[in-house]
Amino acid sequence: MFVLSRERAYLYAHPERELTPEECERYEATLGERERGVPAQYITGHQEFWGMDLIVTPAVLIPRPETEHVIESVLELVDVERAGGQECPPHTVQLRIADVCTGSGCIALALAKELPQAKIYATDISAAALEIARANAARYQLESRVQFQNTDLLLGFEAASLDFVVSNPPYVGESEEDQVQLEVRKFEPRNAVFAGHAGTEVIAQLIPQAYAALKPGGWLVMEISGTITEAVEKLLAGWKDVTIKADLQQIPRVAQAKK
Repeated sequence: MFVLSRERAYLYAHPERELTPEECERYEATLGERERGVPAQYITGHQEFWGMDLIVTPAVLIPRPETEHVIESVLELVDVERAGGQECPPHTVQLRIADVCTGSGCIALALAKELPQAKIYATDISAAALEIARANAARYQLESRVQFQNTDLLLGFEAASLDFVVSNPPYVGESEEDQVQLEVRKFEPRNAVFAGHAGTEVIAQLIPQAYAALKPGGWLVMEISGTITEAVEKLLAGWKDVTIKADLQQIPRVAQAKK
């Protein structure tokens, strides 16, 4: 499909199709890249997330299906608010949401797609990652709805200005490096995967910044891993309604807490 730039149906419909010498060369080169461990998404330049085909390069973390649980958690909290529940504060203006460590922009764009009235801010310390995120926003005509900012976490945001802070931050500890897949260690951006020795260093910075930037009753929703669950719960001491939600494999995956 990648070499021929064709859909899967074309391959089934034309079994007699023979590759040209140039196509054979490209096919072999592609297999060679995969054989040395390059993720398929970096070879093709694409990855699906929340029903969107996103551009990905080695400048950004490859979006994972598990991260969709972050989107689901935010939408559930917004639904509670819309239904007049008590878990979210009532708002008379559009929701203001910050996606921190946006990378490819997958979370920001998924939320923009699902919440057309929301104002989305997407931040990343990597200018190269933001270029990819902007390109993805343009592909789905969401560039006017998402404001991209090259900053460290939430630096520059006004106090009590946000309804949600959402993030898939680096959360793998360098002490766990030998347990991480080789292709992740070798090819994905290190500063998007590893957060320091313990794995909670970035989250420890984000939590107080989020508390300052959120309105009273606002929510912090983060992707985490099972190895740092207890440490994250301790860091969230003083927040309300702290909840850890598991993914489909019953691994702790999403932490949410209310200011």
